[in-house]
Amino acid sequence: MSSLPVNEIFDTVQGEAHWTGTPSTFVRLQGCAVGCPWCDTKHTWPLRAEMLKTQQEILQKQGDSETYAVMNHFQIARQCSQRHVVITGGEPCDHDLTDLTDWLIEASHSVQIETSGTAKIRANPKTWVTVSPKINMPGGKLVLSSALERADEIKMPVGKLADIMLLTSLLDGKYQERVWLQPLSMSPKATALCVKAASEHGFRVSIQTHKLLGVR
Repeated sequence: MSSLPVNEIFDTVQGEAHWTGTPSTFVRLQGCAVGCPWCDTKHTWPLRAEMLKTQQEILQKQGDSETYAVMNHFQIARQCSQRHVVITGGEPCDHDLTDLTDWLIEASHSVQIETSGTAKIRANPKTWVTVSPKINMPGGKLVLSSALERADEIKMPVGKLADIMLLTSLLDGKYQERVWLQPLSMSPKATALCVKAASEHGFRVSIQTHKLLGVR
């Protein structure tokens, strides 16, 4: 039975892109080497043995920390109370998610993975895959063409015009109908850039509505 390093499991509302407004259980996995400078979950990056805790400690913890528990797919699935389950990180696709996604989908959950696109996607074919392409990040990892092909949606964080130019270069005219542009920090300047580019390229704009709702 496969096991995964779990940083936290919590219920909230998906606030971004296609599944916006959907009550969801988020399963946040530990471990990431992509190194995005603006990442708001840097506590999920390291996988150090001294941070290993019990399942009960992780399920009860309050606040962000590098602590995690190793849980099998059955133990994780038991904690998923919402019909929609989002597997995130960290970089969740550093791990084989086949067993977990198989189990959840067989139990009538819809399942979504949020990934940087820098690791092979190993999951049930019915899994909804959100690729947020991390291009030229300090970790030196490349966005895989197989990840873009597999993506049900491509969600690009945008803070400046160069981010949009990097994305259009990466996509090379493909997948326009799958693209959501997401303004970093919901700043007015980034939002205006996203609206303009969406109009020009046939993209869509994703706003972080969970922040407007005041939930995680």
